[in-house]
Amino acid sequence: MGRGLGEVPFGRWRRVRGVSRRSPIAVAAALGLAASLVLAGCTSSGPSAAPSQSSAALPQQTAKQLESAVRDAMKQAGASGAIAGVWAPWSGAWTDALGTTTVDGAEPMTTGMNFRIGSLTKSMTCTVLLRLVDDGTVKLDDPVTKYLPRVVGVSGVTLGQLCNNTSGLGDYDPGVVAQFTDNPTRQWVPMELMSDGLAQAGAGAPGEKWSYSNAGFILLGMTLSAATHTSWDELYAKYVFDPLGMSGTTLPSSGTLGIRSPAPHGYATELDPVTAEAKCGSQFDDTRLSPSMGWTAGGIVSNLNDLKTFAQAFATGSPFSKARATEQWKTVPLPGSGSSWQSYGIGGVQVGPFRGHDGEVPGFITSMLSDPKTGLTVVVMLNNSTSGADFAQLLSMQLASIASKAPASSGKKAPSFSLPWSQKQAATALAAATVCPPKPAKGAKPTPVPTAAFSIPPPNN
Repeated sequence: MGRGLGEVPFGRWRRVRGVSRRSPIAVAAALGLAASLVLAGCTSSGPSAAPSQSSAALPQQTAKQLESAVRDAMKQAGASGAIAGVWAPWSGAWTDALGTTTVDGAEPMTTGMNFRIGSLTKSMTCTVLLRLVDDGTVKLDDPVTKYLPRVVGVSGVTLGQLCNNTSGLGDYDPGVVAQFTDNPTRQWVPMELMSDGLAQAGAGAPGEKWSYSNAGFILLGMTLSAATHTSWDELYAKYVFDPLGMSGTTLPSSGTLGIRSPAPHGYATELDPVTAEAKCGSQFDDTRLSPSMGWTAGGIVSNLNDLKTFAQAFATGSPFSKARATEQWKTVPLPGSGSSWQSYGIGGVQVGPFRGHDGEVPGFITSMLSDPKTGLTVVVMLNNSTSGADFAQLLSMQLASIASKAPASSGKKAPSFSLPWSQKQAATALAAATVCPPKPAKGAKPTPVPTAAFSIPPPNN
């Protein structure tokens, strides 16, 4: 947290498009950071509410930095629009909608617009699981086969392992993920998606190690639906949306292809059907797609205010009993991250002091992060999914670093932050994470992009 790390290797990570994405370990690799905080295995102190929010707006200087960071990210990502919010309880709030709803369009973005949240859905799915455990309906160590005895290839897999990605199950292959972007209106059944994951090589025995699996979250959706004899729109409403007052959040039906108005369009780059690599220069309007490609792994539509509410509740564990909140953030280390400050709990990633998730679905990338101790919360959305969920998380980390230095408003006291990344590090990593960098203006020199390595200054938040 105070030392220079010198030249740090920068490795491109495997990008998987659609609702399927790489593991969160990519963020640590992108930032090139060594272990700074010991968080693997940390636990929550129990349910608590986020600190009360100052009614003031964030100072103008802070707001300008936040807006500049989002505009830069929009340009790098090829997004026509962005929605972002930052809430620093001791200082104030900043929400903004930048750009337009369509490429070369005239309709401005607004903060009340709806958007697809991709894998942030996973955090809500696991919230349902924990609520069902509190109700006594299921247990975290219940085997999947207790509720789906005819499904083969899942012996020994438990409900809890599906939520913390230690089930050992494989994930969707690149050919299927390319279809999400190239043929977005195709409707999928959960068994098909889950089977595509099971067909891939597994990561190991159940409980052996961490490995990201969208197929696991689809299987969890199937299992909990069977256990409760209840549809997922009902489960989300009963255990997440209604209790938290998230009136603008829904799981659309498989045949609901559009996003309810108001909403921006969503764009994606064509993917190679074999390698799933982006074909830069191409662009699809993937606004209309079937939520069935994500379902309980990535099908939910939400908005900025609802995600702020959920992010804070999820980070603090407030929807759960003290026992469940403690279990929720008994995190497991992420292999290969090179950093002990990044780990994974039940449906969410721990990044330094922040908890949340990022998401990707054709047309949109999102991220939510919230610090349960200070209440600092960040939500971002960009309407171009080409650079992936990593990009959105890096942007939210950059905004968090900026906001962490916001001065206290009248009657408040600013907390002390010691983040294991700086604003500059996050900005550098964002540039390197851009999949299809924008072409420089005619006559302008191209902006250098980090390749194999870059110098990391001492972190200064």
